[in-house]
Amino acid sequence: MALMLAAVALSVPIFRALLFRAVDARVNENLLEEATEFDDVYNQWLASDDPSFETLSVAVDEYVTGELPEDDNFLIALLDGQVYRSNPIVLPDAIRPGSDLFAHWIQLDDDTQRKTNTGDPAVGRVIYMVDTLVVDGVTRGQFIIAHLSAGERQEALAGLYVFAEVAGGLLVVAFAVAWVLTGRLLQPVKELAKTARRINETDLESRIDVGGTGELAELANAFNNMMDRLQNAFNSQRNFINDAGHELRTPITIMQGHLELMGDDPAEQAETVDLVLDELDRMGRLVNDLILIVKAEHPSFLCLETVDVVAFCTDLFTKAQTLADRDWQLQVDTRAKIVADPHRLTGALLNLLQNAAQHTQMGDRIELGCRDDKDQVEFWVKDTGEGIPIAEQMRVFERFARVQHTQRKSGGSGLGLAIVRAIAEAHNGNIGLSSQSGIGSVFTLKLPIDQWVPLPAYQESDR
Repeated sequence: MALMLAAVALSVPIFRALLFRAVDARVNENLLEEATEFDDVYNQWLASDDPSFETLSVAVDEYVTGELPEDDNFLIALLDGQVYRSNPIVLPDAIRPGSDLFAHWIQLDDDTQRKTNTGDPAVGRVIYMVDTLVVDGVTRGQFIIAHLSAGERQEALAGLYVFAEVAGGLLVVAFAVAWVLTGRLLQPVKELAKTARRINETDLESRIDVGGTGELAELANAFNNMMDRLQNAFNSQRNFINDAGHELRTPITIMQGHLELMGDDPAEQAETVDLVLDELDRMGRLVNDLILIVKAEHPSFLCLETVDVVAFCTDLFTKAQTLADRDWQLQVDTRAKIVADPHRLTGALLNLLQNAAQHTQMGDRIELGCRDDKDQVEFWVKDTGEGIPIAEQMRVFERFARVQHTQRKSGGSGLGLAIVRAIAEAHNGNIGLSSQSGIGSVFTLKLPIDQWVPLPAYQESDR
């Protein structure tokens, strides 16, 4: 509204200046046209057989009395310092004999075109052109075409007032329309503010109802999407804390119960100590796994180097054969070299191999493989074990997730596959799963060949 007011306020003087300039241009054009017509008469007199003062007087008289001047224009013929003829006959005080301007005119010996401000609001400026009348080389008079600007300017100002009234009316209408439209346009912003005030740590469900299109609708959608991400992150964090607390509380309860029931029998005490140490070791592994997942989000998590995939898989396969008595197979179909952290990558694939070993029986087949896949290298661990139900496949990579109704032979924290996913994502890769109950599972880990993870200034050395 302030900008619109400023624009209208600025436009009025600009419009006034442009209007006055257009009026002056039209007046000057009219005066020049009148002067040209008189020059034709004057030149005809000069070319006549008798260019005398008497014939000049007749020619001037005929011209002045025969013309019809424009409004506020005056034709004045001065001969020997006196008004010989004028049209209109009655002259305003500003240009009649006795005025300063009249005294100036009768002294002119050269043609002149000027503007003079009279200081009288009723007259305004006088715009005039003077042609000197010369007889036998002597200046005997002046022919003057004068225009009084007050009338023209009053008409221009009247138009300006109309313009100001129309602009003011349009401004009022524009204010009203802008007020209504702005209220409607900013409604999503108001809803955004209300929703933001309603949101707290216990209520993340509030969303903005989005209607229409445009930037504000996009803002509302972006806010809703942001709240979805925040809610998911908050729920994930809350579930993570609850699950971690549960996982840590179980060994503490076991240790506390056995310590409370421990008697004086040395054998019983030794058995209790072994159990407590075993539970403490399990708690230590759980804490280390949690720290590893948290570190995976830090830029210094990876120590990147060039890795020969063939040598890497061969070395990894040697380590995998010590995990369990299975039918181990190796299939390598690539000559690629990748930029990766070999220690983190080894840990991720050993997790998959250990997981496969725990879900298979003696004599079942476990295959470790690697191949090129366009601009990626794909590692896979394939087993012929019990498989994973479809309902469970969507959550196996979540923290503390465990597959129900399984023949798993050793307990774990449920963080193994979550760690694998964290390591894959830290390498700008991804982890996938294909499984059928009773047939087996295939875990695939895809990493880019050209790794664009920047090397940090500080490389973490503590593993």
